[in-house]
Amino acid sequence: MNIIKYCFKPKIPSSLNRSCYIGNTSSALSEIYQEQVNISIWQRKLNSKIALAANNIIQNYPHLEISEVIKSTDVNEMLDSKIELNEDVLGLSKDISELVYIFCDLFDLKQAVFKLKILDYAMCPRFHVDRVPCRLITTYHGTATEWLPHHLADRSKLGEVSHGKLDEDTGIFKKYDDIEQLSAGHVGLLKGESWKGNEGAGLIHRSPKVEKNEQKRLMLTLDFADDPYLKL
Repeated sequence: MNIIKYCFKPKIPSSLNRSCYIGNTSSALSEIYQEQVNISIWQRKLNSKIALAANNIIQNYPHLEISEVIKSTDVNEMLDSKIELNEDVLGLSKDISELVYIFCDLFDLKQAVFKLKILDYAMCPRFHVDRVPCRLITTYHGTATEWLPHHLADRSKLGEVSHGKLDEDTGIFKKYDDIEQLSAGHVGLLKGESWKGNEGAGLIHRSPKVEKNEQKRLMLTLDFADDPYLKL
């Protein structure tokens, strides 16, 4: 049974009304094509082998940072050139290959911009939107991405108008409970500002704070390879 949750169901049709869609199968990701959806989430739980593999990579390759344009059929070979694909890591490599395939198949792409990083800091600590059509994000280890529902965010507080204030002081959200967060293993598709008809409604999100002595993060992102705004 597919569990479905609509975080916000607009009462009045509008190009600026946006919601989230959550399901427990990969088919939930295809809901990103619905005009009102600006984040679709596959709520999955990583099996113990993949979780252990992610932890092993963090221990053995603490400064890992891979950025490539790649086809799903080439993921294993590429990863094998960066890290040793022993029996303990093969399951994770297979999972990553499947996500690249799903992403490319969903958007009819021949290849994708692939980024796999180990982080011990908040890469994008301020709430922001991305000028991309759509981005896949999943965290294999550590704390995952935070995001704001469209109807609970004050978009006028984004960017330079905040004058360097912390998100907590800008008024971009009213209370901490407004902030949603992915969990390790969840796969999110985040619709950006460059998605046709979505300007002014790209998903607002940020990297989570990484406290001292907290677990490092192993994070995968996938983007459109032909996006002119992306830099490798």
